[in-house]
Amino acid sequence: MAEAHKLEILRGLIKFKSNTSKIWGVLILLTIITLVEVVLGIYKPEALKAKLLGMKALNWIFIILTIVKAYYITWDFMHMRDETASLRRMVVWTAVFLICYLVFILLQEGGYIQRIYESGFIKRDF
Repeated sequence: MAEAHKLEILRGLIKFKSNTSKIWGVLILLTIITLVEVVLGIYKPEALKAKLLGMKALNWIFIILTIVKAYYITWDFMHMRDETASLRRMVVWTAVFLICYLVFILLQEGGYIQRIYESGFIKRDF
């Protein structure tokens, strides 16, 4: 017999009475995170333009909020919460590794392109 879905989000901080209300709750959470991203993208506060670990703090906030949204979409809408611990770890750690790897590649290549354009030397040998 199938086990009932857990009707909570944010590690049990918010609990719901039905699956429908939980779906609406997760949708509202994801909408709030998206609105924060949009507002930060439009206004771009000067305080967040400072460099942090080789990139603007605003960019780090975008990356972190995107990862949080991906986590909740996978956790709740793809029902990873109800899977075995080993399957959850396999999916989550693979995704975490790939995301970190892609961020590393983007930072390395972006830095290379910036150095090439700043030095005035453009090699068009692709």
